[in-house]
Amino acid sequence: MMFRINSRLLRSLSTTATAMALAAFLTSTAAPVLLHAQTSAPHSDAPVKKGSRSHYEPNRFPKRAQSYYSIVWGINSLSLKAVESGALIRFSYRVLDPEKASVLNDKKVEAFLDSPAENARLSIPSLEKVGQLRQGTTEEAGKTYWMAFSNPRRTVKRGDHVNVVIGKFHADGLVVE
Repeated sequence: MMFRINSRLLRSLSTTATAMALAAFLTSTAAPVLLHAQTSAPHSDAPVKKGSRSHYEPNRFPKRAQSYYSIVWGINSLSLKAVESGALIRFSYRVLDPEKASVLNDKKVEAFLDSPAENARLSIPSLEKVGQLRQGTTEEAGKTYWMAFSNPRRTVKRGDHVNVVIGKFHADGLVVE
């Protein structure tokens, strides 16, 4: 784009502020045209990967929450995953301090998954021959433990924010993967 500015207009621009405003206007109108010209034609020598998967994974929860769970409850790496086509929600965690984490593996303590958005409360199913879908052994530091919550109507889906409650333990705002 070419702009013609006559000499009378240039003479009337006596202050530097007016000149700066005109320069900003001219730059703002020319910049999008230049950007469009640069990005419209892809480079033919660079290979284009289609369907490549990103290695970026968002942080599950803040560092403050991670340090809270490790200090108070002796666990970290909390995760929730929808498994078996969404019929079960698997809660897993890694034990750092077995004494503090003993409440989580105690089968006598009631555990449930609460979804405030769906107004649903999921419990751990108890099968006839297997028992509860929950580990009930003594914890060891460094090992990962899990429990599964029944989701028969598939009310809780991937991406939902849910709360896990096991006795006095509360993990709020966990995202289902």
